[in-house]
Amino acid sequence: MELVIATPVLALLLLLVVQFGVWAHAQHIAQAAANQALQTARAYRSSAAAGDAQARELLDQAGGSILSDRTVSVTRTATTVTVTITGRAATVVPGVRAPVRVSVTGPVERVVALDRVYSTVDGLG
Repeated sequence: MELVIATPVLALLLLLVVQFGVWAHAQHIAQAAANQALQTARAYRSSAAAGDAQARELLDQAGGSILSDRTVSVTRTATTVTVTITGRAATVVPGVRAPVRVSVTGPVERVVALDRVYSTVDGLG
């Protein structure tokens, strides 16, 4: 009798552990794609479109069916770049929806006058 009750419970616990592993893997894929997109988009004379293309390429290569319903948003202003990737991890346990959302922000690379940098560092500016 105990075996009849314990076996499905143990199987469900095992599936939940596997589901967590799949979600963590999908989260890491999204993080890697967001970081790569950020580095591309923040480069000197780059664009948000270049970062978006880089993220989508990496997601296509590494994401496969692990990360589905994915969206990529890259916003570049004069000083910052923000990359947001959302999606859903593959389902192992029926009915469990594991959302994935990663957002990273970084400064845009730009040329700064050298004399201004020294005066700011020295506390003169």
